[in-house]
Amino acid sequence: MTVPSPTLERALRRRRSRPAWKEQPSLGLSLAKLLLLGGFAVAIAVPILVVVSTSLADNEQLIRSGGYVLWPERPTLDAYRALLTGPLMFRALGVSVFITVVGTLLALFVTITMAYATSRPVLFGRPVLMAVLFTLLFAPGLIPSFLMVRQLGLLDTIWSLILPGIFGAFNFVVMRAFFMNIPREVIESAQMDGCSDWQILWRIVLPLSKAVVAVVGLFYAVGFWNSFFNAMLYINDQDLWPVQLILRNYVIQGTQVAADQLGVAVTAPPQSLKMAVVVIALAPICMLYPFLQRHFTKGVITGAVKG
Repeated sequence: MTVPSPTLERALRRRRSRPAWKEQPSLGLSLAKLLLLGGFAVAIAVPILVVVSTSLADNEQLIRSGGYVLWPERPTLDAYRALLTGPLMFRALGVSVFITVVGTLLALFVTITMAYATSRPVLFGRPVLMAVLFTLLFAPGLIPSFLMVRQLGLLDTIWSLILPGIFGAFNFVVMRAFFMNIPREVIESAQMDGCSDWQILWRIVLPLSKAVVAVVGLFYAVGFWNSFFNAMLYINDQDLWPVQLILRNYVIQGTQVAADQLGVAVTAPPQSLKMAVVVIALAPICMLYPFLQRHFTKGVITGAVKG
């Protein structure tokens, strides 16, 4: 019988102690990953840089470069001054912030309570789940939604931009699946200690579910912030326009028409004004995401791995 050498034994022991996904990659594989990820990073960063640079460029450089600038030679804030001195831009930002904050809080409350209730072994859990999944397959449609909002008296109110979107079936399914993976023994021990369902949800389930709450909350916040179609349907008063609807008017109707509607003096190049609106619309979400990135990554990994 052949006795393995000490070197072979150490190699076998090291291979048994390290799973396949923890093996040290080769130099060629590492370089290939670096090039691939670097290409994706450049493809994402360059358009953002062009948008920001174009919003800061002067008219002479824009004409010379054909309308888009990779780096401004003489940066100027004329486009931002023209937008922020208008009577509606600050109001639109306030409307968007209110819609996003209040809508996200209401949506999280509805989704969390409904997901927790249907994750428990109760009689009505399965019918409610089937009804929610039915909405994923069959949307209500544009005309029925408009008629419902009008019947409720929500036209030309800020609640028409919030209430139709406070429940997302996909987010509900994700959160319910997360709640169902919480060990039942933890909940049963809390019940034996005399905790009510609200106490269990608030003191036990939610502290264990920070990651999925952050993920679902980010999904809702981005949806509310980027929404402009509901404002086109339900809002006629310009004082209730969100910032995304202003961006849509600048892109679709043209700079001069949008500026006349909003009372903005066109003292900057039209292309710079358009890009400045894009930057204003993107900046809040871009500033919010770094604070949620840790929970977002954890929530995605937790939802993808079972057990």
